[in-house]
Amino acid sequence: MKINQTREQKFKRLAPKRLENAVKSLRLIGNLSNKSHYLYSKDDANLIIKTLKEEMNNTISQFKIAVAREEKQKFKF
Repeated sequence: MKINQTREQKFKRLAPKRLENAVKSLRLIGNLSNKSHYLYSKDDANLIIKTLKEEMNNTISQFKIAVAREEKQKFKF
Protein backbone atom coordinates (compact mmCIF):
# COMPACT_ATOMS: atom_id res chain seq x y z
CA MET A 1 0.00 0.00 0.00
CA LYS A 2 1.25 3.44 -0.86
CA ILE A 3 1.83 5.75 2.07
CA ASN A 4 0.30 9.26 2.27
CA GLN A 5 -2.17 8.73 -0.57
CA THR A 6 -5.26 10.89 -0.63
CA ARG A 7 -8.61 9.16 -0.93
CA GLU A 8 -8.90 10.52 -4.48
CA GLN A 9 -5.48 9.18 -5.45
CA LYS A 10 -6.38 5.79 -3.99
CA PHE A 11 -9.65 5.76 -5.95
CA LYS A 12 -7.91 6.71 -9.19
CA ARG A 13 -5.30 4.01 -8.64
CA LEU A 14 -7.77 1.23 -7.82
CA ALA A 15 -10.82 2.02 -9.98
CA PRO A 16 -9.34 1.42 -13.47
CA LYS A 17 -7.96 -2.01 -12.60
CA ARG A 18 -11.11 -3.10 -10.79
CA LEU A 19 -13.26 -1.93 -13.68
CA GLU A 20 -10.99 -3.71 -16.15
CA ASN A 21 -11.26 -6.92 -14.09
CA ALA A 22 -15.05 -6.62 -13.90
CA VAL A 23 -15.37 -6.15 -17.66
CA LYS A 24 -13.05 -9.10 -18.31
CA SER A 25 -15.08 -11.30 -15.96
CA LEU A 26 -18.34 -10.24 -17.62
CA ARG A 27 -16.94 -11.15 -21.03
CA LEU A 28 -15.86 -14.54 -19.72
CA ILE A 29 -19.33 -15.11 -18.29
CA GLY A 30 -20.76 -14.07 -21.66
CA ASN A 31 -18.62 -16.73 -23.32
CA LEU A 32 -20.58 -19.33 -21.34
CA SER A 33 -23.60 -18.55 -23.52
CA ASN A 34 -21.97 -20.34 -26.47
CA LYS A 35 -24.20 -23.42 -26.86
CA SER A 36 -21.64 -25.13 -29.09
CA HIS A 37 -19.24 -25.31 -26.14
CA TYR A 38 -21.54 -25.46 -23.11
CA LEU A 39 -24.78 -27.14 -22.14
CA TYR A 40 -27.09 -25.26 -19.79
CA SER A 41 -30.78 -24.91 -19.13
CA LYS A 42 -32.98 -21.85 -19.38
CA ASP A 43 -33.06 -21.83 -15.57
CA ASP A 44 -29.24 -21.78 -15.45
CA ALA A 45 -29.15 -18.83 -17.84
CA ASN A 46 -31.86 -16.99 -15.93
CA LEU A 47 -29.97 -17.46 -12.65
CA ILE A 48 -26.83 -15.93 -14.17
CA ILE A 49 -28.82 -13.03 -15.62
CA LYS A 50 -30.68 -12.43 -12.34
CA THR A 51 -27.48 -12.50 -10.30
CA LEU A 52 -25.65 -10.12 -12.64
CA LYS A 53 -28.57 -7.67 -12.70
CA GLU A 54 -28.86 -7.70 -8.90
CA GLU A 55 -25.16 -7.07 -8.37
CA MET A 56 -25.07 -4.37 -11.04
CA ASN A 57 -28.09 -2.64 -9.50
CA ASN A 58 -26.46 -2.85 -6.05
CA THR A 59 -23.27 -1.27 -7.36
CA ILE A 60 -25.15 1.50 -9.16
CA SER A 61 -27.18 2.20 -6.02
CA GLN A 62 -24.04 2.45 -3.89
CA PHE A 63 -22.57 5.10 -6.20
CA LYS A 64 -25.86 7.01 -6.48
CA ILE A 65 -26.27 7.07 -2.69
CA ALA A 66 -22.70 8.24 -2.17
CA VAL A 67 -23.02 11.00 -4.76
CA ALA A 68 -26.41 12.13 -3.39
CA ARG A 69 -25.02 12.21 0.14
CA GLU A 70 -22.12 14.36 -1.03
CA GLU A 71 -24.47 16.72 -2.90
CA LYS A 72 -26.70 17.02 0.17
CA GLN A 73 -23.72 17.94 2.33
CA LYS A 74 -22.69 20.66 -0.14
CA PHE A 75 -26.08 22.37 0.12
CA LYS A 76 -25.71 24.26 3.36
CA PHE A 77 -26.45 27.83 4.37
